[in-house]
Amino acid sequence: MIALSDVHKTFGSNAVLKGVNLTIESGTSMVIIGGSGTGKSVLLKSVLGLVHPDSGLITLDGKDVTKGDRDAFLARFGMLFQGGALFDSLTVWQNVAFRLLRGSLKRPKSEAREIAIEKLRRVGLKPDVADRFPAELSGGMQKRVGLARAIAAEPEIIFFDEPTTGLDPIMSGVINDLIREIVVEMGATAMTITHDMTSVRAIADHVAMLHGGVIQWTGPVKDMDQSGDPYLDQFIAGRAEGPIEAVR
Repeated sequence: MIALSDVHKTFGSNAVLKGVNLTIESGTSMVIIGGSGTGKSVLLKSVLGLVHPDSGLITLDGKDVTKGDRDAFLARFGMLFQGGALFDSLTVWQNVAFRLLRGSLKRPKSEAREIAIEKLRRVGLKPDVADRFPAELSGGMQKRVGLARAIAAEPEIIFFDEPTTGLDPIMSGVINDLIREIVVEMGATAMTITHDMTSVRAIADHVAMLHGGVIQWTGPVKDMDQSGDPYLDQFIAGRAEGPIEAVR
């Protein structure tokens, strides 16, 4: 469904992407791993068209992501942001139904609210949460609200940006399980960027490691531990010593 071919992106003198090649099949969950500052977020933003590569091609269903109807293109995506990115001034249900209250996906207010409450239930939150404000919720509950918003418009493709950052191990496990269940249930194509190897093992079908501006290794998650790639092995093990130099 998504294909990147020889994608390059430089910011000033900093070459971030140096020829990325990657394919994400429809209905599969791809998790991209790599150290901080390796370009994972730039890669994700490039697929969304928020960052324009200097060269190379990114396609969705064979069509260049930089061309065509922008609104129709973005309507196919849902996203769970790293920090939750909820609007403080909106109630929970208004956050979840944000896309359903405006633009090409606009629904009547009552219908949007019903959909929001149903999606909140799907992520394990009761209807009485709907009229609260984000500040009244715990970090784990806010993350669930963000997940409900990501799936509210029934997207074909869902991006997850560090979905378990800031959560304790138990809540991280809950969010990982929810992500896996929802992606399978919806038949969605998923792309996740994360440092959390527990998340990788819980939600990935395939894994790609971004290092040095290129995809260092990619393959099924079941092959990750026997990859034989020294960069991937060091990252999985969390070793300071190895081909990846720790920034001191």
